[in-house]
Amino acid sequence: MSDATVHILKEYWGYTSFREPQKAIIDAVLHKKDTIALLPTGGGKSICFQVPALLQDGVCIVISPLIALIQDQVENLQSKGIKAVAIPSGSKQDDLIRLFDNIRFGNYKFVYLSPERLQSRFIQEKIKQLHVSIIAIDEAHCISEWGHDFRPSYLRIQTVKEIHPNATTIALTASANTKVIRDITSHLGLETPSVFKKSFYRKNLVYQVLPTEDKLGRTCRILKKINGPSIVYVASRNKAKKISSYLNASGFQSSFYHGGLTRLEKEVAFANWMQEKTPIMVATNAFGMGIDKPNVRAVIHLNIPSSLENYVQEAGRGGRDGKKAFSLVLVTKADISYTRESLQHKYPSMAEIKTVYQKLHQYKQIALGEFTDTEYEFDFTEFCDTYQLPNAKTALAVQALNANEIIQITQNFNQKSTIQFTVGSQQILKNNILSNNLKNFVQILLRMYGGVFENAVKIDEFYIAKKNNSTSWKVISQLELLHEKGYITYAKSSKSNSLLFLHPREDARTINRISKNITRLFTLKKEKVLAVIRYLENASVCRNIQLLTYFEEKNSQKCGTCDVCLNELKATKHLNSAIIALFKVHKELSSQEICALIDEKENDILIHLRTLLAKETIGITNHNKYFLT
Repeated sequence: MSDATVHILKEYWGYTSFREPQKAIIDAVLHKKDTIALLPTGGGKSICFQVPALLQDGVCIVISPLIALIQDQVENLQSKGIKAVAIPSGSKQDDLIRLFDNIRFGNYKFVYLSPERLQSRFIQEKIKQLHVSIIAIDEAHCISEWGHDFRPSYLRIQTVKEIHPNATTIALTASANTKVIRDITSHLGLETPSVFKKSFYRKNLVYQVLPTEDKLGRTCRILKKINGPSIVYVASRNKAKKISSYLNASGFQSSFYHGGLTRLEKEVAFANWMQEKTPIMVATNAFGMGIDKPNVRAVIHLNIPSSLENYVQEAGRGGRDGKKAFSLVLVTKADISYTRESLQHKYPSMAEIKTVYQKLHQYKQIALGEFTDTEYEFDFTEFCDTYQLPNAKTALAVQALNANEIIQITQNFNQKSTIQFTVGSQQILKNNILSNNLKNFVQILLRMYGGVFENAVKIDEFYIAKKNNSTSWKVISQLELLHEKGYITYAKSSKSNSLLFLHPREDARTINRISKNITRLFTLKKEKVLAVIRYLENASVCRNIQLLTYFEEKNSQKCGTCDVCLNELKATKHLNSAIIALFKVHKELSSQEICALIDEKENDILIHLRTLLAKETIGITNHNKYFLT
């Protein structure tokens, strides 16, 4: 079987050997052993179930919470000539029947779906008809209330195991502590699973936290010194574009990447970076999937990461070729103060979540005690504006309600329309055919949105209307008219954004049932951020030791290359030099006399004296006086 796994790896992926511990994981799965695989980003988790699935008869069911990741993996498999399909949300029953018939009789090897989709009785019945060899659960930490992204829908994944008890289960995650592993084992019904954990230690990756008040200037100096493919992570879409423009104006070649770009724009930016036409990528955390560029020399964070899990994943995209690479966090005192203070106000209280839940029903005119299975169109921005609710907190409240299965909402509920001007502004404004109202409307758009000539920019018709004492339908008609005349490209937001209520309206009673889950989730998210702050502020413990301790790895050692270790090395050299300099003035000195003459901690001086003695740089007399040898 060993030769067969390597043959499959080479045939489809072009590699001649596995990374540690991929081979051991694959062998465990092939021997029908339930398995938990903890591999850091770039560790090649997907290969651990894809290779054994290709060597066995039947289908591999893959459960993943990330729609974008599902699409990415399905397309990747299809590009290799491997039959894979995703079960989309919102499909009609007839379409699903045809899809599952194709899976059954078309020799498909991989079926991807979300844990929420798995709850459908109809889909469960269709899965029952398949010959399933492997059940792969990605992002398995979501099954645990101690995981950093707990999702109640994961608790019912065991349904597939009950349907196909002879299938082998493999649970995969980038990070999980002992509590999470215990929950994964219990909730998935795994019997004495094989657990594989790859160390987060990266010998070639240098972690450095750099305090600075000039982030852009420091970034330019770093990139000039590195002179190799790099990623610069920022907190917002606007920053990604602006910083990329700044770097380009400073003589660098960069692209930018964020979730608001069109599919084509993402592909172009990614291709230019991979081919090193623009070796620097400025991006939000949306730039994460499918990145396997081996020669990334630097990963720079200009904002505080949301968790150490995310930070290690993003930093881990550097140096995959085994050569030296840098992970650099540029931070100001204001960054840390702002982040700590914002935690107090970022997350909605239970009272605020109750209000959002109540307003959602009012928005769709559902009475107290009423239950409806109607699927409603949902405009998130309009909803917030209607009830004067803050967008950021309301988004978190809606996501919490969705995660706890009180409502079901499409993942892109705040998706927006886009516009891009195809001709210059002067050409439109000087056109005598257009009415003055339409010309005024064009000027309004240009004032409200920047970059509309270079890229497709997200807009909000309701917001435009509100700002200009108009109506959204009138704004839409004006945009459509400009589109018809060829002055702009207007892509109206999809009407597939939907809201479904899963319980009768009970207001406070409904929210009280899930309040413990939500409170725990928000508390955990806050603690994740505080852990990052502690890491950034701790300049006395090696960065490598801090990170490995966080991920429960024992026997970690000083890396010798992080900013903390380098500062210690400088201090050591300074103290050694100071001690040696004393003997150029004094022939012999006791330790007490040395401590009196050097303004450093007594314990540090004594340690250095012992080190210098061991190196025979200094000697000691019978009277316990030190001298230079």
